[in-house]
Parts: sequence; C-alpha cells; structure tokens
Amino acid sequence: MTNVAIVTDSTASIPDDLLKSLHIRWVPYYIHRGTETLRDLVNIRREEFYRWLPFARILPKTANPGPGDYESIYQDLASEGANEIVSIHMTSKSSGAFQAAKIGREMILNKIPQLKIEVMDTLNVSMCHGWIVIEAARAALSGQPFQKIIDVVNRLVPKTQMIQTADTLKYLAMGGRIGKAASLVGSILNIKPLIGMRDGVIVPLGKALTRGNAYKMMVEEVIKTAESKGKVKIAYVHAAAMDEALKIKAMVDEKIDVLESIIVELPPSLGVHSGPGTAGICFFPVNDVEDV
Repeated sequence: MTNVAIVTDSTASIPDDLLKSLHIRWVPYYIHRGTETLRDLVNIRREEFYRWLPFARILPKTANPGPGDYESIYQDLASEGANEIVSIHMTSKSSGAFQAAKIGREMILNKIPQLKIEVMDTLNVSMCHGWIVIEAARAALSGQPFQKIIDVVNRLVPKTQMIQTADTLKYLAMGGRIGKAASLVGSILNIKPLIGMRDGVIVPLGKALTRGNAYKMMVEEVIKTAESKGKVKIAYVHAAAMDEALKIKAMVDEKIDVLESIIVELPPSLGVHSGPGTAGICFFPVNDVEDV
C-alpha cells in the first residue's frame, strides 16, 4: 500500500488497468432499472448497458453511493494499514457523492479517530474527475505526503476541461442533468451541440452543423488552452462510439503535442445521462514540471 490511499467512485471513468496499477480504490454508483438495483461496473457492464439503452422507454435512475458505502471502504483501507486517505469525487452540484463521502468520513472517524481523511470535490465529471484521481494516485505512489497530494488535486480542479457532443441531448434532459445547456435541447436534428462544465455545472459551448465541425471546435479549444507550452494530457471519452473517439484523437494528434492520452468508454452511471453516440474529450494543459 502507498503512504496515502486514494478513493473515488465509478463515475471517474478510469480504465481498469490504471485503477489496478495505481492502487485506486473505488465505490460503484447505483443504477435503478425498473425493479432492479444494479451496481455500476459490478453487475451491469458497459457493453450490455449500451445495447439496451436505445430501446429503453423509461431511463434508469442513478444514485450516488451512500455514506455507509464510503465508511465501508475507509474501514477496509484502515484495516489494511492506511492511516491517510484522500477521497475524490465528481461535482457536488450534480451528485450527492461528495456529501455522502463527508458523512462516511465522520462515521469512520467516530470509530477510528486517528485516521486522516480529506474528502474533495472536483467540480467536474467523467475523465476530468478521472485525471485528477490519476494524478493524485501517481503522487501517492511516488511517496508524496498527504498535504502534497491534496495540493495536486486543488491545482488540477480549475485546469481540467470537458467538451463533448452527441446527436441529441434528450438523455441529459430526461435525467435532469442538463444544467445551463437547456437552451440547446430544442436544436434541430442536424445540429451537433457542444457542452462542457464550468464551476461544476453543465454549460453550452456552441453548436456545429456536423460532427466533424464539432470535433474541429474541440481541437481548437485544446490548442487555445495549451497556450505557448503546447502540451496536454487528454482522454477521449465515448459512449458506444469508439470510432468517433478515434476520429477526435487523430485530429488532435495532427495539431498538438500530447504527453499522455487515454481512450475511455463511459460507465453506465454516466452513459445513461449522455446517451449512446456521445464522444468528447477531457483534458488539462501541462505547463510546468509539477503537472507532468
């Protein structure tokens, strides 16, 4: 075990190999589909879910883990010898996970008061949340102390950016996660809306006539954000749309120096809101040695 344990949840969208190699512990979200209660990426997997979703008449409901779920994983880590934990979660403005983890923290501290647990809000989602967890875990593996890892998270929260597009925003609207992008819901069918997240809330970023033009707008934003240093770490995210993610990657690779790239299919807990066919990017600029 590393000196500092890193905890997150399934919405971080981190690939299985990185979860394992970086010793990241995670808690699954819940998906309520009719009378079924499913655990994200445990007894409902991506492929099965995306085959089913286009035919759903009523969208499943998602629910964040409860305080007891977080207390349980903190307890497990303490039993394994951890005495410092950084617990990192998606935006508190769209999910109750951050608050649930804070309550879980108080519950375990009543039993093990010597534990140090910092519960942190990324104000983002998907692999923007995921990148922050990954970099925190890398810092932990390198032996960085508790406060240094907290500093890594705080430094990256305002840097990570998400841009994504889909043929429709109906899934976000139906699930109540549309945020400030509600104005795009009525867009005609051949308009590709672009959305992002600002201060923890989904916002509209523009419209394009085709997916190709939408992807060009994404690349332009990456270039602008990278500034003179010209280096980024980027995740290509999709929901049953690998070919689209690869198209974006090819366009980015032509234009900019990418230090690290990851291709990720969104977990069901996020895919239920974005819908199949969604594709986009989550990235942050690398401007100094501390960001590498």
